Amino acid sequence: MRLMGLAQNLIILLSLFTTIQLISSQPKTPPSISPDANLCNGIFLTYTYSTGTKIKPNDTKSQPYRFESVITVLNNGREELKSWQVFVGFAHKEILVSATNAILGDGSSLPVSVENGTTFAGYPAADLKSAIMTAGDVTQMEARVELVGTQFGVAPPNVPLPKNITLVNVGWSCPKATQRGKNALQVCCMPNPKNKTSPVGVKFLPRQKGDLTIMYDITRPYASSYWAQVTIENHNPLGRLDNWDLSFAWMKDEFIIQTKGAYPSIIDSSACIDGPQGKYYGGLDFSNVLSCARRPHIIDLPLTKYNDSNLGLKPYCCRNGTILPPSMDPTKSKSVFQMEVYKMPPDVNISAITPPQSWQIKGNLNPDYKCGPPVRVSASEFPDPSGLPSNRTAFASWQVVCNITQPAIPSCCVSFSSYLNDSIIPCKTCACGGCSSDRVDRTCSTTSPALLLPPQALLIPFENRTKMATKWAQLKHRRVPNPLPCGDNCGVSINWHLATDYRGGWTARVTIFNWGGTNFADWFAAVELKNGAPGFEKAYSFNGTTVAVNGKNSTVLMEGLPGLNYLVGEVDGKNPSSDYRVPGKQQSVISFTKKLTPGINVGAGDGFPTKVFFNGQQCSLPSILPSNGHRGRVYTFLLMVLPFLSLLVLWG
Repeated sequence: MRLMGLAQNLIILLSLFTTIQLISSQPKTPPSISPDANLCNGIFLTYTYSTGTKIKPNDTKSQPYRFESVITVLNNGREELKSWQVFVGFAHKEILVSATNAILGDGSSLPVSVENGTTFAGYPAADLKSAIMTAGDVTQMEARVELVGTQFGVAPPNVPLPKNITLVNVGWSCPKATQRGKNALQVCCMPNPKNKTSPVGVKFLPRQKGDLTIMYDITRPYASSYWAQVTIENHNPLGRLDNWDLSFAWMKDEFIIQTKGAYPSIIDSSACIDGPQGKYYGGLDFSNVLSCARRPHIIDLPLTKYNDSNLGLKPYCCRNGTILPPSMDPTKSKSVFQMEVYKMPPDVNISAITPPQSWQIKGNLNPDYKCGPPVRVSASEFPDPSGLPSNRTAFASWQVVCNITQPAIPSCCVSFSSYLNDSIIPCKTCACGGCSSDRVDRTCSTTSPALLLPPQALLIPFENRTKMATKWAQLKHRRVPNPLPCGDNCGVSINWHLATDYRGGWTARVTIFNWGGTNFADWFAAVELKNGAPGFEKAYSFNGTTVAVNGKNSTVLMEGLPGLNYLVGEVDGKNPSSDYRVPGKQQSVISFTKKLTPGINVGAGDGFPTKVFFNGQQCSLPSILPSNGHRGRVYTFLLMVLPFLSLLVLWG
């Protein structure tokens, strides 16, 4: 009897164990859909805070906390949502540590500060199909992004929700997100009626416009490798890159074996030898591999390599990394290079190609560019290499769109002067940064306005102007702060001098100073004159022309004349032991007519620029304009005294 009882119990236990296994192996049910989502016939976005905990170190002023959140993107519309992008307006000094099923739209690598908000782009699944296309299969309609990061100052049970969440894709309109409960934001985005939506079945998105575009074209695909052509093209009339540095992130252990028209900044194959690449490609000579870095940096070749049969002989290559605005020279507004890429399993078939993600491009004293994710577009066409009148299409093409975002701290600044006043309004204190250290705070003031200067002080480095500036302030009966203001710390400064103002026109003089060690070839400067630019006549020592920016013809573009377009860096004086260092300098007078600008008030402000750019980067401007009070008194005094001086000369 006991044996029979034990056998029965054993059978029951085995059946329970089998039942548990079967239950646990069942597929998970799809996540429940919010009732509000069922009311949305567009793209339904949610941001849901899941949990948070206090983490080290303990800090009463700025305590860090771990947070976990989920972003969901649900396509309830009629058409497929291609290459979805969602902006989250973080507001608690968040640092993002990980994100699933997405990458950051600006190309940043994790961990990264996202305190000013960031854009997420879908990866590896970038497209969300509609219910119509999938018969309501939510798994193909929805993207779910799980976030882990650090936020500051919001202790549980309080919830650190972002300010907003919105869809970035072109053609969609989103109201401000609304809060649901304590821990969720949600919004329903609808197609903008002004934009045409793509019909069902369209395979690729149309190409987008931007300040800078990068094309990633697959020209020769093979089972385990492919050749890609990368085209960097500038479309902004004031955008520019010098010594460009292009970087991106491989997602599936790819590596570069050779390039033409450009070169990795660091040649290193050690990551392949120690990684899975070395095991899979056992017979490959890795000494010839150029880069196995997960994030390689590619740079342009010097002009001397253009005719190199191994590296050069490619159109639009080998310019030392200079990409000019199309308004200066359309033939120099793009760079092109090619690279051979080896793939890794399971993508060793001819059709499996994953473009690199997280694109970034930088230059030397240029604007900052923020690049979006690569978007699949229709195949590019190239002239047939045989010379026949036909085009050859790429195997596959992706487009990366980059737009200019001016850096928070510029690298150039502007000073103002005028015939109305004998003082120079210099660049702002700390205009180009460099004032954050404790040592600087102890030796100079970061908040005091810069001292007005005599004209001759513009030719002297800032560190040697102290005596001249303080004497000028005392002469003009102005207060001298203690400590004195810090310098502007700018590598390039531009003086805009209002020279004359008469009935039929007016003139200005532009002087560009290079206080750094970098020489600028093919430099350009641009000034926005909202009311004065239509009257532009001529720049006498520069090439000058008006260009349309954002549809407004209010900007004057200036560049050096042929043979004079090289702005040298700062050099020693004739006698270094006693003379000041001498900046590189270029100068020109510019004339304007008043025929096309009736009612212009030159001296009151219309004769001074509202924006100034050097090599595409926006410069810091003074906050005040030269007044006419002091020089007016000087002129009145001279008018009274000059007749008597003439008589004295005659009597003498």
